[in-house]
Amino acid sequence: MRTVLITGGTGLIGTALSRLLLSEGYNVIILSRNPRETARRHELAVERKIFRSSGRVFYSRWDIRNMSIDATALKEADYVVHLAGAGVADKPWTDARKKEILESRTQSSALLIKCLRNNPNKVKAVISASAIGWYGPDQGKTFIEEDPAAGDFLGQTCLQWEQSIQPVADELGKRLVKLRQGIVLSKEGGAMKEFIKPLMMGAATILGDGNQIVSWVHIDDICRAFLHAIEQESVEGVFNLTAPNPVTNRTLVKTLARKRNGKFYVPVRVPAGILRAILGEMSIEVLKSASVNSGKIQQTGFHFRFPDIDTAITDLLHA
Repeated sequence: MRTVLITGGTGLIGTALSRLLLSEGYNVIILSRNPRETARRHELAVERKIFRSSGRVFYSRWDIRNMSIDATALKEADYVVHLAGAGVADKPWTDARKKEILESRTQSSALLIKCLRNNPNKVKAVISASAIGWYGPDQGKTFIEEDPAAGDFLGQTCLQWEQSIQPVADELGKRLVKLRQGIVLSKEGGAMKEFIKPLMMGAATILGDGNQIVSWVHIDDICRAFLHAIEQESVEGVFNLTAPNPVTNRTLVKTLARKRNGKFYVPVRVPAGILRAILGEMSIEVLKSASVNSGKIQQTGFHFRFPDIDTAITDLLHA
């Protein structure tokens, strides 16, 4: 039975991906600083939505600060999925927080590479998360994988993030896949949860002028893309992971409002100036228009189950 080792496995994507892998017959090893406590809190969250599973989930210790990983866990792994990293939108972007966002990604990559280099293992491929924060404002164009990283904080963070995991291919000779994820839509957290909060009071909050393009992706398609990258040996390199049909912020918010509230909502525009005052530098990201092309991953045989915002939100609200 094949085994996938996951860093960042207790987060939104890691939890959903673990469910999918287990249902497909994989064993899953989740790395944690406190495996026993993590197992107590996380195991039910992983298994509660699985109808049938032939795989098992295990929890093993790693410590980024002390640069150590349970060598037994690494020895068992056939694949590594690297999701670790502090949440970009969880806290204000103070200098300390920005340092944490960057180093939680680059130092965890360095630890993985060190342990893969120094310990016997059978790892065939490493599938690493990245993000479309790589790209700056689209200015009317659609981004492809070959476009350079933006010079802003997120662009340079994504650049260093991807560079930090590159030795997997360049030095260790293993297959490496980097998936630049769009805005994740899930009813269990992330951006959609934030949009739903004001809808509970009947307000559909449109950010800025609402015309900025949002390149989004359904949580199920993210998980299926990671599985696709694991199973298809020809998949290698960098891929954008966004639904084929990006939408404006206004369209996303109003579609969610209509499907959740029917006619009982009022569009409320939050001016860019207020967002800048509240969010500071982070406001750049919510106001930025980023149209991203996902044709490259589709050319590998991957098909998005939720290619448009209407079907995606319908599924998420009724799942």
